Amino acid sequence: MSLLIEWRNGNDSLLGARICLFSLPGVGNIGKAALDALNSTNDAIEIARLHHTALPPLAVLDEDGLLSPPHLSIRAIEMKDDNWLITITGSSQPLEPNNQGIMAREILELLKEHQINDLVVLAGMVDDALSKEIFIVPSSSSYRVDLESRGATVRRDEPSSGAIGMAALLSSLGPVYGINSACAIATTIGTSGDITASQNLLISLDKWFNFDLVIPDDANQKLIEKLKDLSPESKDDLVSELTKSHDAFYM
Repeated sequence: MSLLIEWRNGNDSLLGARICLFSLPGVGNIGKAALDALNSTNDAIEIARLHHTALPPLAVLDEDGLLSPPHLSIRAIEMKDDNWLITITGSSQPLEPNNQGIMAREILELLKEHQINDLVVLAGMVDDALSKEIFIVPSSSSYRVDLESRGATVRRDEPSSGAIGMAALLSSLGPVYGINSACAIATTIGTSGDITASQNLLISLDKWFNFDLVIPDDANQKLIEKLKDLSPESKDDLVSELTKSHDAFYM
C-alpha cells in the first residue's frame, strides 16, 4: 500500500462521519473551489493528510509557511446534529492512469475502514454558455432511488461520453467497496474559476443532503470575495484538449 495517512490535530479517525465530499482541480475549478469555500466558511479542521508516492513530486509552502509534501487534505465540518461531514481535496492527482487507479482504490479502502456510507464527488462539465444545470449521477440503482427520494436532480443521460481521472474512479467504484457513490455535476463553459457554478452546486447539495451548513450565496458579497480568493487565477481550461466530446470531463 502506497498511501501514507498522517493524522493531524490529535485525531486518529474520521470522527464517525458517514458522508464524504471529494474534489480535485478540474473543469472550471468548480468542485475544488466549492469545497475550499465550504471548509473556510464552516471552520473545518484538518484531521489528516494523505501522502502517496504517485502524486507529482512538488513540495509547496502551507498556510503556516512550512514546506509541505504533496498530499490530499481531509477536513471535518461539525454539523448542527453533532455529526461530522468529511471533505477531501488537494491541488493535484497522479499523472499516470495506473497510479490514479491505485490511489483511488486505496482511498476507498480507507473510507470503507472508517465506515463512510456516502461518497459524493464534486465536478464540472463543459456545456453551452446558457446552460446552468446542477445534477447528480449515482453509481448504483439503489443509491439512485435514495437520491431521487431526497428530491435530487438525477440524470441518466449525462455525461454521455463518460468521465476520466481519479475522481471519476472514486465516484464509480464506491459500490465495489460497499459505499454509495455519486458524482454531483455543475455545467460550465469550461473557463477556470466558475464561482457561480460552485455556489449553485453547494446550494443543491445542501438541499439534497440537508447539511444545514453555511453556504456561500450570491446575496452575500463577502462570501463571494472569499470564494474568489480561494479559486486562484489560472490559465485557460485545457480539458477540451484531453477529450474529443464536449460532454466528457476530466475530474
